[in-house]
Amino acid sequence: MESRTDFHHVPVLARQALDFLNVQRGGTYIDCTAGGGGHTSLLLAGAGSDGRVLALDRDEDACSTLRLLGSEHPGLTVIQSDFADLALAAEKADFRDVNGILFDLGVSSHQLDTPERGFSFLRSGPLDMRMSRQQELTAADVVNTYSENELRRILREYGEEKFAGKIASRICARRKVKEFENTLELAETVQMAVPRSKWPKNINVATRTFQAIRIEVNSELEIIEKAIRQAVNLLAPGGRIAVISFHSLEDRIVKLTFRDLTGRCQCPPGIPLCRCGVGAQLRVLSSKPVTADEEEMAVNPRSRSAKMRVGEKI
Repeated sequence: MESRTDFHHVPVLARQALDFLNVQRGGTYIDCTAGGGGHTSLLLAGAGSDGRVLALDRDEDACSTLRLLGSEHPGLTVIQSDFADLALAAEKADFRDVNGILFDLGVSSHQLDTPERGFSFLRSGPLDMRMSRQQELTAADVVNTYSENELRRILREYGEEKFAGKIASRICARRKVKEFENTLELAETVQMAVPRSKWPKNINVATRTFQAIRIEVNSELEIIEKAIRQAVNLLAPGGRIAVISFHSLEDRIVKLTFRDLTGRCQCPPGIPLCRCGVGAQLRVLSSKPVTADEEEMAVNPRSRSAKMRVGEKI
């Protein structure tokens, strides 16, 4: 059994995130998805001994590792929390007028590399996929109990899977014989559902299915906009927010939320004068998403799909 303190995560876009957040000594920062402490350690180093960093994560293993890091850095506060409850966690830790807030969305290296967590289609493990073991819904619940129509919708919407119908049908046929118990059973079922000639060249054929089920289990997309708005409210004027996403669904939510926060009129079409009274809260600093360079992609292949958007509180 792997130790709870063995949590690891290779931070993506680390240099770019620190540069865009303009990390300064004595500043206050929040890492909303701290994981194994990769970005958190860099924020601590940049903020120095007079700085303060709040690290949040809903994964119990991550928080155990972060607390060990905190024993070496008095300025670090660790709270086990979903970033949907960012405002509550910040209030509890007495963090206000923050200089920078970082989100690194998606699954961590540790979660992918630990078969017992059930995130990977490359190794046999239980169909779990929960980012916190305190959650009730598991991947097994989704795969074994959702209707064919529900599975098709999830695969199409969350996985952007072209063969959502075929995969959902094959899953339902397979579970009539025997319920799914592990990740390899699900991966093999996806392989059988998609014609071999249609398998994608750059990713595993099961990637989109596993992504879709993971998003459903953890309600990942539902909480992004809410968390970003809470983050902007916590920032001091001139404070910055950076959000790293890993697929188009996440990035679109980030992009649209940032756009709304820049004060874009919310009035219905056809009204000659603006009456919504929406004021600008954010200035977007990245007209296009920031991506990894060739050097980082060679060292950390998972950075290939990373996109970062950055804004500054007005």
